[in-house]
Amino acid sequence: MIVYVARHGESTWNREGRYQGQCDAPLSDTGRTQAELLARALSPRPIARVIASPLVRCIESARPLAEGLRIDIETDDRLLEIAHGVWEGRLREDIEREDAATMRAWREAPECVHFEGGESLGDVLARWASFAATLEGSHDIAICTHDVLVRLAILHATGRPLSEFWAPRVLNGAFARFHVEGGDWRLLDECQDKHLAGFAVDTARQAL
Repeated sequence: MIVYVARHGESTWNREGRYQGQCDAPLSDTGRTQAELLARALSPRPIARVIASPLVRCIESARPLAEGLRIDIETDDRLLEIAHGVWEGRLREDIEREDAATMRAWREAPECVHFEGGESLGDVLARWASFAATLEGSHDIAICTHDVLVRLAILHATGRPLSEFWAPRVLNGAFARFHVEGGDWRLLDECQDKHLAGFAVDTARQAL
């Protein structure tokens, strides 16, 4: 089967440069357009299931696709974004000033960071691996999740270490494509984004 792993559309907190983690924030106007474009890109494919993180930005991103396919959105807590702990709800520029050491480690050695009151990449990878192991069958699946999960899905499928966390290209409303057979995940495309056609946003200003 083919599994499409999409990042949600731009949220209002993405636009503000505010760390979300497991806090909820709705899609921005651009994010809603990205969700419609994602649905348009995926709806011609033989997708039998749409599975999303339970956070509103993922549900809103998955809804146009699910409605077009006339299927329900399934949710799974294992698809939640990394818990950023004490960073959640705070602007990136404030954290860069007030918690510079942790921010530097997150940028330079993310595999070593365990967020105060939150999770580590290893914690989230364990969640993803548990979820991925449950997907089987011959019908295609679309997943709508978060930046960290998409990156970890790519690293996990390609056997790369957590130290390469920042290497994959991940955009709001774009998706990675995998071939899955017998529990083996093979990456086909890291970042399909042509459907965004002028609605891609600059993730460099986001709180990632």
